[in-house]
Amino acid sequence: MAQDDLYRTVVLQRAKVPHYAGPLAEANMQGQGTNPLCGDRVHLHAVVDAQGRIDRIRHETRGCAICAASADLMAEGVTGQEPARIRQIHADLATAVETGRAPEGLGELSAFAPLHRHRSRIRCAMLPWTALIEMLNDDRDR
Repeated sequence: MAQDDLYRTVVLQRAKVPHYAGPLAEANMQGQGTNPLCGDRVHLHAVVDAQGRIDRIRHETRGCAICAASADLMAEGVTGQEPARIRQIHADLATAVETGRAPEGLGELSAFAPLHRHRSRIRCAMLPWTALIEMLNDDRDR
């Protein structure tokens, strides 16, 4: 399957039927992000253990299909991960959307690499990740 086809398939499937959408009542951390240019909004709810590993995470996303799909794939990809690994995945995704080349091991997130041709949509894909990194940084600063 060509990368552009994978992009369309992944984005449409995850935007229509997200696996990690909705609130998480027992969350001990929350994060949020807004893209004022297009109106995308993401609210994250996470259960984070004492080592900073994400035990569970859910998102409430109001925005375009790219943002919703990115939030859902992010939640799937960071569950069980430590902050250092999460920051690496974030950096790898940023590289993919900026250059069009997905680093090894990015999995389904590599579907966002074609966004390098659509600069205005990069923020849509990165918004959930920005909210997550800010949430983790806020926890580190406490």
